[in-house]
Amino acid sequence: MVIEAIITVFIGIGGGLTVGAGFVAFLTLLGVIPRLTQLSKTKRFIHIYEWSIVIGAVVGSIVSLNDIQLYLTKWLLLPLGLAAGIFVGMLAAALTEVLNVWPILAKRMGVQERIIILLMAIVLGKICGSLFHWIYFVDH
Repeated sequence: MVIEAIITVFIGIGGGLTVGAGFVAFLTLLGVIPRLTQLSKTKRFIHIYEWSIVIGAVVGSIVSLNDIQLYLTKWLLLPLGLAAGIFVGMLAAALTEVLNVWPILAKRMGVQERIIILLMAIVLGKICGSLFHWIYFVDH
């Protein structure tokens, strides 16, 4: 019994260190936060972005480890979901901007002159998928 608990603790710590190292590498090596502030022209708020990510990671870990449930109305969840969606979208946009994914993808697909159509298709697909998920799965 004690051996199982010790093994579980080591696996948990090892998994946490692995995920944490990957998260830090993602943010620092790719320069996501500085690029995000550069694109949004808000360099003076870089420390707020950094602390928001740290606090968000800590709160997210606490919420996922403890079965915390928030009993909020739909009207209070709407701005929270919108803020989360904006954050994920901007983070994904900054990552793709850093990696120059779109020009490479457009060149390989042979649609360099229609890259705006490619981007709009991806954006509209994401919007439709998110709306379908929220409308169909949230209340069922």
